[in-house]
Amino acid sequence: MPYVKPEQIERAKQMDLLSYLQSYEPQELVHFSGNVYTTRSHDSLKISNGKWCWWSRGIGGRSALDYLVKVRGLTLPEAVMQIDGQVLTLPPVSSKQPVSPEPRKLLLPEKNENNDRVIAYLAGRGIDREVISYCIETKSLYESCNYHNAVFVGFDRQGVPRYASLRGTSRRRFMGEANGSDKHYSFSIPARGRSGKLHLFESAIDLMSYCTLDLLANRDWRQDFCLSLAGIYKPRQDIGESTPPAALMQYLKDFSRICEISLHLDNDLVGQLASKTIQTILPSHYAVSDEPPERGKDYNDYLKMVINRQRELERC
Repeated sequence: MPYVKPEQIERAKQMDLLSYLQSYEPQELVHFSGNVYTTRSHDSLKISNGKWCWWSRGIGGRSALDYLVKVRGLTLPEAVMQIDGQVLTLPPVSSKQPVSPEPRKLLLPEKNENNDRVIAYLAGRGIDREVISYCIETKSLYESCNYHNAVFVGFDRQGVPRYASLRGTSRRRFMGEANGSDKHYSFSIPARGRSGKLHLFESAIDLMSYCTLDLLANRDWRQDFCLSLAGIYKPRQDIGESTPPAALMQYLKDFSRICEISLHLDNDLVGQLASKTIQTILPSHYAVSDEPPERGKDYNDYLKMVINRQRELERC
């Protein structure tokens, strides 16, 4: 086994992974979003803010040395010699610095002069007027002009609309997304205070249904963070190669104090596979629980069952 000097080890520890890949293996570096990068060999390995994490394996580090040992499988002396040798003898590979792409331009549907149809539609699905009014007042919900769809808007931390899902309010079933939607930013309701808990749902309507259930139980429906996914999450056949939903990872990045996550996905095979995958691949420092609806396919189904049961009791 080759011998490396302590000063070589210290030199190798100083090089972060992003700098190493940019300089010596640019062909391996792939831009993911913003200041986040991944690698061509492992798309679940993310690099940002001087750190890297291989989400599917639950390991991470700061330096290129950590990466070469933990991911590439080199021995410590081999990794040190690879980094130190390149630093001392090889000029950086000539390549253009990865440039962060401009955010996609979101084309939101034109707003209707009122939200009457959307309010009636959501109220008809059992969602409380207080929850509906809050979403309208915060501009995360409105009625489109031409088709009178419900438009659920997702914002970035600067309050800029970045995503919009569309739901038809007529008898004809329609679901879609606005052109230019960025799936990293989905419909959400932030916590009122400094909560460290996040509730995750498949759809905006399930999220609002859960909030209504809290209201019916006399709980603070804005005590915790609530986030809907930008569509159904479909993991890969090999769970180990799956990456967490983009909207979830962006939210955890934006609200770093979140340490507890409750999964409220659909009570079917697809939803439960998604829950199992998320529980498996999220880093171990998150406390993740699976809490599907007690009855029904999703939380809106469950809400309507609870409301019907309350009405039956009132008639007795």
